[in-house]
Amino acid sequence: MNLWTYRRPFTVHGEALVVLIETGLTRLRSRLLRGQQELARDETTISPGAADYRNHVLRHTLADGSRLEVETGYVSWWSAGIAVRVEGRTVHESHPGRTLAWPLLKGQGPMTPERVQQMQAQQQRDREQWQRSKPSLYVDIALALLFFVVSKATGNLTTAALVGAAAGLSVVVAQRFVKVDLLGGLAAFGVFTLLLSAGFSLLFQEEKLVQLKGTILGLLIASLILGDALLNRGRYFGVRMARYAVGWSLDPRRLAMGVAGLGLTMALLNLLATQWLSKDAWLFYTTFVDAPLGMGLALLALRWARQRDHEGATA
Repeated sequence: MNLWTYRRPFTVHGEALVVLIETGLTRLRSRLLRGQQELARDETTISPGAADYRNHVLRHTLADGSRLEVETGYVSWWSAGIAVRVEGRTVHESHPGRTLAWPLLKGQGPMTPERVQQMQAQQQRDREQWQRSKPSLYVDIALALLFFVVSKATGNLTTAALVGAAAGLSVVVAQRFVKVDLLGGLAAFGVFTLLLSAGFSLLFQEEKLVQLKGTILGLLIASLILGDALLNRGRYFGVRMARYAVGWSLDPRRLAMGVAGLGLTMALLNLLATQWLSKDAWLFYTTFVDAPLGMGLALLALRWARQRDHEGATA
């Protein structure tokens, strides 16, 4: 599925050409076009644990026999560009002076054979980690969808919380009989929040507290992680969270501070959604908006946690 397409037109030796850089969930593709005719394409995989971080190279022979080469790559976290060369000479840049490279790789030097080998070894480790993590991710998604479906079907958040808690407990029981990890990463956290929702429902018989579970839990956990960052330099929560960030070199203290900030932000947003949105609108937010938004903020936290590593490397 194509999520976004960057269009980069240019003219060289009288030929009007365009490069389309298409981003998807699992792949990145670049295509060189003249009108509707495709002249060249290159693509790489960006699925979890199997990402190929190289720039794309599109090659074509122009009408006058000259060799055209177009390099495509990211110029920032949100934009991609091209560099056009004819017979090895640069004749056009969509972003003059900007380096074409994956944001995570900028400032880390040229892609030497040794570095390529290191990256390939890391990608293999990432693939193995992803295979171990997939079942727990699917469990977490399934539990969230179950809460949404039951809530919509019954119109009652309390019923959804109780059904979700029962499903979460069944996963805990199933984990004792299967070898795959069903509760790794966020799945265990998802089960815990469902149990917390059910506890609120049974204790207070109040749907509003089910909606506020994200805020209450977020504030509690964020406070604990922030305390670890400020008082313990992230040596407890920060170090443990860094283990899940496969392929990243992170400063535990900065990571803990970033995640604490993420938790506080998401807790506040859930509070605002609870107060300002209808129950149905809040249900849509907590199921389909909250998680993607949290993932985006988590990437910012991860990027910030790497800054000290970069500063130390250049000091």
